[in-house]
Amino acid sequence: MTHICLENVSKIFGANHVESNKVLSLLEQGMSSNQVLQSTGYSVGLYNINLAIKAGELHCIMGLSGSGKSTLIRHINRLIDPTLGKIWIDTQHSEGMPEYLNSAERAADQPNVINVLSLSDKPLQQFRQNNVSMVFQHFGLVPHMTVIQNVAYGLRVRKLSKSERHEIAHHWLHEVGLENIDNSYPDELSGGMQQRVGLARALAVDTSILLMDEAFSALDPLIRSQLQDQLLKLQEKLNKTIVFITHDIDEAVKLGNRISILNGGRLVQTGTSQQLQEHPADDYVEQFMLARH
Repeated sequence: MTHICLENVSKIFGANHVESNKVLSLLEQGMSSNQVLQSTGYSVGLYNINLAIKAGELHCIMGLSGSGKSTLIRHINRLIDPTLGKIWIDTQHSEGMPEYLNSAERAADQPNVINVLSLSDKPLQQFRQNNVSMVFQHFGLVPHMTVIQNVAYGLRVRKLSKSERHEIAHHWLHEVGLENIDNSYPDELSGGMQQRVGLARALAVDTSILLMDEAFSALDPLIRSQLQDQLLKLQEKLNKTIVFITHDIDEAVKLGNRISILNGGRLVQTGTSQQLQEHPADDYVEQFMLARH
């Protein structure tokens, strides 16, 4: 069952409606994003992305720097709005049908599936709080808050009592392998520990979708491998829909149920690591697969 679906999603940075249409026309004619940039001065973030991510899947999005992978993940929770397209989320994986989604555009025969782009400001804020959480590359912890306060922050926004949110935060700190650091501050922790706190914070709010943007790339190889293993063990228990951004093919192969490869804002191929290895769509995909250690 599909949980997240991007439908004809394109993003042109800095262009108005008329200019965007011109850029999209050039892309449709076969121009690359680099050629478009040189010709028009506008940067192509994404072009005509159609991607269905299954419920409970750990789906890796990868590509070189500038390929559009971080732009794509930020469309799912609308930190970035597309120039064109729709983003459908199946909300039945949330607890019940949240009332704040009632005004959203719904798929014709699937009342639980909403177009996130149809949400106004307040429903969008509530959608982010209840349906999707995110782990960033550079941890994103609040420096003046203790570890327990950081992990419990999303629960505080939901107005849970202090005792309840701290109980939940303790649980998730334990789950990511951290004990007895509740009153420490982020700058007192190693990079690996900070990222575990960030992961615990994302898990504490118990959303069905977890977005991870280069979450382990700032860590040294040993800690990175340990966190990859820990994520896989957690996923066995939690069965969340995880979208994991990486530029590392070895990481993508280790973690991903499926992998989508971007190049110049275009989705080149989606498949299992075996499918990409045995049937690469083009030389770009083949080179990625040959680069595996």
